[in-house]
Amino acid sequence: MIRPIEDVRARVASQKTLLPGFYGKIDFDVAPERFTEDPSAGVARDRNPLGVSVTQDDLDRVRAYTMLGDIVADAYAALIPQFGFRRLIDMLVTACEQGIQAVPDAPPELSAFIAEMEATPDWIDMDLVREGQRLDRNAAAHLGPFAIRGAFVATFLNKYSALPMALTGTLGAETAAKRVNETAAFFTTTLLPGALERHGEGFKAAAMVRLMHSMVRFNALRSGRWDASVYGVPIPQVDQMPAGLIPIFLMSFQMLRQGRRRFTPAERAKVELARYRCFLLGLPQDLLADTPEGIVRMMTARDTTLRRGFDDETCGALIRATLDAYLPPDESPANRLHDRIERRFAKAFFLRHFMRGDHKRAASMGIEVSRADEAVFIVVALLVTLQMKAFDLADRLPLLRDVADAAMVRRIRALLKRYGHAEFTTDAANYRPTNAKAA
Repeated sequence: MIRPIEDVRARVASQKTLLPGFYGKIDFDVAPERFTEDPSAGVARDRNPLGVSVTQDDLDRVRAYTMLGDIVADAYAALIPQFGFRRLIDMLVTACEQGIQAVPDAPPELSAFIAEMEATPDWIDMDLVREGQRLDRNAAAHLGPFAIRGAFVATFLNKYSALPMALTGTLGAETAAKRVNETAAFFTTTLLPGALERHGEGFKAAAMVRLMHSMVRFNALRSGRWDASVYGVPIPQVDQMPAGLIPIFLMSFQMLRQGRRRFTPAERAKVELARYRCFLLGLPQDLLADTPEGIVRMMTARDTTLRRGFDDETCGALIRATLDAYLPPDESPANRLHDRIERRFAKAFFLRHFMRGDHKRAASMGIEVSRADEAVFIVVALLVTLQMKAFDLADRLPLLRDVADAAMVRRIRALLKRYGHAEFTTDAANYRPTNAKAA
């Protein structure tokens, strides 16, 4: 059930009294500078793409969720002064793996956090989620290792949404690879069989990501360098939409362009997987539509109300650090070769999918895409497409389906070893000052 907008606003306002240590000084009645009603000033300017019209209610919801953090995870992160961040992580891991009863003297904030994640809503079909996992393994196994860097870079195109990472200092040259690999590990982990069940690795990874985000909010808001009147709440609900929904948004947009208005069974399963994964990360049903029009409408509402802004000292630095990062686990000849190929692919992937082929704009951000990069992209894309098509064909043949899926699971597990152990943590000791213009 979609919440009435009055209930959403009341939930946003409740943060001030429920979490005064986080939000006591924020005026939730005032829209931050990052939110704009003028689509000409937004990241996206067309509020009615392909005839899908954004409504005033959509805009009101986006404005409200621009100021909503994660109440249960934030309440748990607020215990950092009492327990320390490492103890909070250990208790959360135990609660995910063994149940809340396995945590001696578990704080009520942890119980509430786990209980919210356990309460699978009736608008989620878990059978469809499992089918979505199976279907998404193909792309994760073949395209994921090449596309993750380019997709990660795309999250730094806007200074309002990128500032939390810049402020923490967790994406310098020495840690960028770790964060890229952690992101890849999270989404890849959620595709393993059983990973999103109550005691699965994906469930635990989602809880860890939520705690990491809350730790960023806790430390950013207490740093004295966060201007809520400009940036709103660090990592608000609307800024988690792109990471969780971009694949199904692009799929939905392409469907509407083709004149289709209904998902196929396979497409619907992928949508349900994305929605459940977003639910585990704390997103509300209001932002998780299940129709092509609804998905495009809500993402458009977010992108047309996020004010454009590119600060080289914030966004440019993050982009360059990510492009310079060496992602493989070691420097064997094979890994060095993969690194060179993947970097070229990532730059061209970013240019095509997020810059609409605008070389000049990409160059202004520090991303020079050469003809050699484009050539590598074409060759790799062709090989990846052929691999994915082969497994799609095997999936349609009853005698080969289980064999192909088992091969995908083995490939997924091998990739997870390559990405390394994901910690999903942040510590105030890593925070560094930001320039005056950015903060």
